[in-house]
Amino acid sequence: MKYYNGNETGQIPGILPEPYYWWETGALFDTLIDYWAQTGDDAYNAVTKQGLLWQTGENNDFLPANQTEAEGNDDQGVWALAALSAAERGFPSASSDQDQWLALAQNVFDDFAARWDAKVCGGGLRWQIFTFNAGYDYKNSASNGVFFDLAARLYLQTKNGTYARWASDVFAWEQKAGLISDSYQVFDGVHTASCGEVNKVQSSMNAGIFLHGAAAMYNATASSEWKTRVDGLLKGVQSTFVKDDVLVEAACEEQGTCSTDMQSYKSYLVRGLKATTEWAPYTRQTIQPLLLSSAQAAAAACSGPTTKTFLGRSGTACGFSWLQAFDGKTGVGEQLNALSAVISTISGAAAAAQGGDDDGEGSSGAAANGTSTAGSGKPSGTSGPVKASVTPGGAGTRVAVDAVAAVVALGGVVVALL
Repeated sequence: MKYYNGNETGQIPGILPEPYYWWETGALFDTLIDYWAQTGDDAYNAVTKQGLLWQTGENNDFLPANQTEAEGNDDQGVWALAALSAAERGFPSASSDQDQWLALAQNVFDDFAARWDAKVCGGGLRWQIFTFNAGYDYKNSASNGVFFDLAARLYLQTKNGTYARWASDVFAWEQKAGLISDSYQVFDGVHTASCGEVNKVQSSMNAGIFLHGAAAMYNATASSEWKTRVDGLLKGVQSTFVKDDVLVEAACEEQGTCSTDMQSYKSYLVRGLKATTEWAPYTRQTIQPLLLSSAQAAAAACSGPTTKTFLGRSGTACGFSWLQAFDGKTGVGEQLNALSAVISTISGAAAAAQGGDDDGEGSSGAAANGTSTAGSGKPSGTSGPVKASVTPGGAGTRVAVDAVAAVVALGGVVVALL
């Protein structure tokens, strides 16, 4: 929170300073909602609520006028997913004269449905909303992923069949366009001038968002089709984003080429994995050891000093890579990744709130109450066609460890990471 000054006099709520794009503040608030739900610490609820509501825009759909020049579909969707997390978690509501969290998410869904472009590449959302922005000619998994996750989780919340149909249609289009492979790898996107030429860069955020939504659809339907998709996406994560039992950003981490935006993507993968253990409980035996080992590695990497770019307490700066001790990279994304990893090991409260069970079957009950690889020269920070800089590594061997032990092993770390 030392990076955020939107609640200070003269500053704008919901805005992080440069070099962070607008979307990443939405990711920050999504993480803080998760932090509150997992720990019960409400210290950051007021600033989270203020920032989310300040950025809803004139039509209550997270399209504020001051972001028109740069905002893409994936940016808007990240904020919508934060609002939906607030609804799912029972986060303190807005005042009665303001749109409530669920309604804000539904408003963005309506925008996405209206922008669906069936005339080019057979469907899909474009990366950019406005024709004058660079990237309008690109259809990416980030934009379609936040649409899919939004639709799937809205269906779990409301049981409105319209959301289920859109979730199915978006997923089917991703597969038809070649953006989700037969082995359930999630690729970056396609240019509208050459729909058959797939940019095969993979980001952990895209994988996490599609897994999150698929788990929601499985929980809502208990269908074998969605179970197959959950299983496939989970195997895709294991084969691409795991090395030495910890999560990695496969396209750039070991080469040191990740952009500022890419250095925050793992937080979305962690949340997607955590949600999957709640909505598809049969996956816990596979996922929980990975979350625990990643949390332990992330905590160990949070040992950096105070610098001009990290103003938190000395010894708590979190590095980006969890494959080593503190790597010297600091920023909002590094902190979000590590915090998400550590709180993902806390079990019980969140699963109970979401109505998860242990019998391996989906639940028909509603829950209790995102972006793709970045390149340079883009109007917004969440996406853009880039070249892969590394061949994805293989999955590490997972060790079955009781995740409850993480509360003891990491109990002193949570406060220090903030």
